[in-house]
Amino acid sequence: MAVETQAFARAGLLGNPSDGYFGKIIALTIKNFSARVFLDESPELIILPAVQEKNIYKNIADFRERTQLFGYYGGARLLKAAIKKFSDYCRLFCIELESKNFSIRYETSIPRQLGLGGSSAIITAALRALMKFYDVDIPKDIQPSLILDAELKELGINAGYMDRVVQVYEGCMYMDLEKNFLKEKGHGIYERIDLSLLPDFYLAYKPDLGKVSGGVLQNIRKGYESGDSLTLSTLRRLAEIASEGKTALEQRELNEFFNLMNLNFDLRSKIMPITETNKELIQVARQCGASAKFAGSGGSIIGMYRGEGMFDLLVSELGKLKAEVIQPLSDLNNS
Repeated sequence: MAVETQAFARAGLLGNPSDGYFGKIIALTIKNFSARVFLDESPELIILPAVQEKNIYKNIADFRERTQLFGYYGGARLLKAAIKKFSDYCRLFCIELESKNFSIRYETSIPRQLGLGGSSAIITAALRALMKFYDVDIPKDIQPSLILDAELKELGINAGYMDRVVQVYEGCMYMDLEKNFLKEKGHGIYERIDLSLLPDFYLAYKPDLGKVSGGVLQNIRKGYESGDSLTLSTLRRLAEIASEGKTALEQRELNEFFNLMNLNFDLRSKIMPITETNKELIQVARQCGASAKFAGSGGSIIGMYRGEGMFDLLVSELGKLKAEVIQPLSDLNNS
């Protein structure tokens, strides 16, 4: 039995990074990029390396570049963590798996280490493949928590719920991660947002800004755990922004949503160091008349634009910074 599954990239529209701290988020899947997992029955359980992770290099410069992007361990650890959490879930709920093995591998078109949810997409696609292969139905509202545990508990990656929720449900999602509800139910309150309510967005990313997002977010984690008043108050305000943004979309107040996107980045800048290159992306986009915020942890930005003339200007001006600019594809069924 051969199985192929996929999960899309994602962008945070409002509220991030409060998702890691019992906050509220609006996020969107980006269909332009995806991670695919291929699983096929085999005599033994085999985890195959992705093409870009094979230990064959053109030269030492190629080795350095690929090591910077993919690290020393690559994506195989993500597949291992997904298999571990799937197995844990089945054991916990006394689900007997059919006695068969598989080979598993992945490939991804999601730009690496640019805050577009590349790691969580691989785990999400792997979980879907395992569910299909073994004919196991894990409730959709539980899946994001399993995927988060794979990264946070199994691999020690600093992460929140945003990526996993929107990649499981797809489309545009509002999520309320209120602490008591989350602890009692094992998941947050997840609501779909009608895609027809959304304005025009652009997404821009700069490949040479690749970095490990979990490391970038360590300052916020330290501030939260130490009870730093600025960190705590900023995270609360970021969560409020997501709630206000949901209301703005429902009432079709797109100017308000535009301003909230800018405010999201401005607040985040108070509690997270921003590199000059990342700041430049934001500044140039805003000078073009667009709103601009991080899509995730940095390296990519998302915002609203008004009219094709402004989009063309974004392509031109951000292109001078060697950034790629695209219109996100998100025409997913909201049913």
